[in-house]
Amino acid sequence: MAVRAALHSGSWYSSSGKQLDAELQKYLDNASMLHSPARAIIAPHAGYSYCGPCGAYAYKQINPDNVNRVFILGPSHHVYLRNCALSSATVCQTPLYDMEIDQQVYKELRSTGHFDMMDLKTDEEEHSIEMHLPYTAKMMESKKGRFTIVPVLVGALKRDKEKLYGNIFSKYLMDPTNLFVISSDFCHWGSRFKFTYYDESHGPIHSSIEKLDKMGMAEIESLSSEGFAKYLDKYSNTICGRHPIGVLLQAIDHLKSTTQAKFQLKFLHYAQSSKCKSYSDSSVSYAAASLTIE
Repeated sequence: MAVRAALHSGSWYSSSGKQLDAELQKYLDNASMLHSPARAIIAPHAGYSYCGPCGAYAYKQINPDNVNRVFILGPSHHVYLRNCALSSATVCQTPLYDMEIDQQVYKELRSTGHFDMMDLKTDEEEHSIEMHLPYTAKMMESKKGRFTIVPVLVGALKRDKEKLYGNIFSKYLMDPTNLFVISSDFCHWGSRFKFTYYDESHGPIHSSIEKLDKMGMAEIESLSSEGFAKYLDKYSNTICGRHPIGVLLQAIDHLKSTTQAKFQLKFLHYAQSSKCKSYSDSSVSYAAASLTIE
């Protein structure tokens, strides 16, 4: 049995289960239930001291009672991938408790011929999935041992590939016993990120960043895969989870054309790691969203 270690535990978040549980509970207590029950959420993946309070607004919308399976789609930061990749592990560790990877769903995904396999080193070093494992464990603690997870590493997909994977995942998204976690931070601003877009008409730099992010968030809320793609083409905003978001939007596009379901996505919270005021500053933006399906 291969186990995905919690490699960032102790640096990006507490390695103490008791302390971590208390921290996550505090974040959740300070968040509001605004758009529930979520079928999918968009939430950030930085260290919890930076993005934990924002992410709580997404996780707060989850009702674990009907959830049997949690898909976690995270962007690849360290390895270039043209496709999506699956974990070689069977269990993922967290300081709270360990969670089993759904091998039946993995078998179904592999059978499409469109999924690569990650080696364990790549898997463990990628934080975009790991940072959602403790939050998932916390929200699903009432069903400990009675749910599975489906971690998927999303590569630098062309738009036709986003559509392909959206079509594949659409049937799982439509199943009310499944929950999708879409892992993404928003604007990475500063010279170290090679992105210093600034529209002075919006005031200080941090206000320009917020305006830029919220234009993209509006496209996502409108559930327009084409609109979001055009926004990225125009502004090149450094949204690291743009491809997982694109896959979600394409899945919704497919379902809107084949079902009578009603989809509503709302952003519930926005934050920045710091307030940039000069070109020597840098920041990362965080946003939390919830998708409901009726």
